[in-house]
Amino acid sequence: MSAAPAWSGAATIRAQVQRLWDDGRLLAARVGGEALFPLELRLRQPTVAQTGERFEEVRAWIRELDAGSTSARGFGYRIVWREINHRQLGRNRIPDSVVFDSDADALRLIGRQLDARRFDQLAAATITLFPQLAGWLARRALVVLEQSEAWARILAILEWFVHHPRPGLYLRQLDIAGVDSKFIETRKALLAELLDLVLPLDAIDANAFGARQFEARYGLLGKPALLRFRVLDPAHAIGGLSDLAVPLAQFAALQTRVRRVFITENEINGLAFPPVADAMVIFGGGYGVERLAGVGWLATREVFYWGDIDTHGFAILDRLRAAIPHARSLLMDSATLMAHRALWGMEDADKRFTGQPSRLERDELALFEALRDDVFGERIRMEQERLSYGWVQKALAAL
Repeated sequence: MSAAPAWSGAATIRAQVQRLWDDGRLLAARVGGEALFPLELRLRQPTVAQTGERFEEVRAWIRELDAGSTSARGFGYRIVWREINHRQLGRNRIPDSVVFDSDADALRLIGRQLDARRFDQLAAATITLFPQLAGWLARRALVVLEQSEAWARILAILEWFVHHPRPGLYLRQLDIAGVDSKFIETRKALLAELLDLVLPLDAIDANAFGARQFEARYGLLGKPALLRFRVLDPAHAIGGLSDLAVPLAQFAALQTRVRRVFITENEINGLAFPPVADAMVIFGGGYGVERLAGVGWLATREVFYWGDIDTHGFAILDRLRAAIPHARSLLMDSATLMAHRALWGMEDADKRFTGQPSRLERDELALFEALRDDVFGERIRMEQERLSYGWVQKALAAL
């Protein structure tokens, strides 16, 4: 006998309704989304030939469908029939589709009446406070339900920000009943979606994106980036300290008499930097060297940059000069490169700097272009920490 027929039974109908729940459409319809009801679902049904060949199976299929209909249960779906004309069996009715006349029937079929009522309560409370969120509720209905236990606190956060735009506080300082900083930390993405809709444009920094820039986007104080530096001359130690990491604003306000400032990227280089009279070394931070533009006192000091001899090293030097035009390069020359041929490495092919620096001096630019164009070999680089320590000491002594 042939395989069992793949006709639409009660389980198929239930699965179709469940999909409408799972993709949020059943809930969205309750807040002005797509009008779904009356909802008609087409049925995979027997052909006329199968009706004769598998008559008893067809009758059982019809009985199963009928048992789940409103005529049998008082809720569920209404069967839409069509007539067929079989040459042996004559004219017969067969289910063609089923219709759910209301969402109540559909929700009862999949056991989601309580969830739907809970969503209605949450949506009503939300729209009362923020009518502009109606469209968002339709798009993100299931998220609201998932956050149902937390939703009152989420609304409280939105209200607080509306009344305190760009507050200039740390998350820890927000005084919202029942809400702690961890609650917000774990829901930054969701809160960002909502705050973007309820806050005025001038309360949002459009250049800050994502959870990591949540504080910047909505005017909160973030954890300050620290700048680390070492004082290379004990005579200029700060309260007896020589190795410090401070917020950039504090570094900009530093009172120091050092005459020379070295900037190096590699942490070990910064830690092992030789003693130099009247000097300090800054741990650079890669392309973040631009932040030093706000350190006004560097304009009156000798500034040296020591980076890798590769395309990115010169790109960072170029960027530093946008902030500190008088900065000079250190140990980034052809002589240093050639003296350490045995220690050359290779840049990653897909990560090389491909731009054109505009602030390099003639010799620096020539070396950059030679590296970029593979004049010395394929993707050559000389990492700063590979340099001979004695070579470094000689270079510093020659300054």
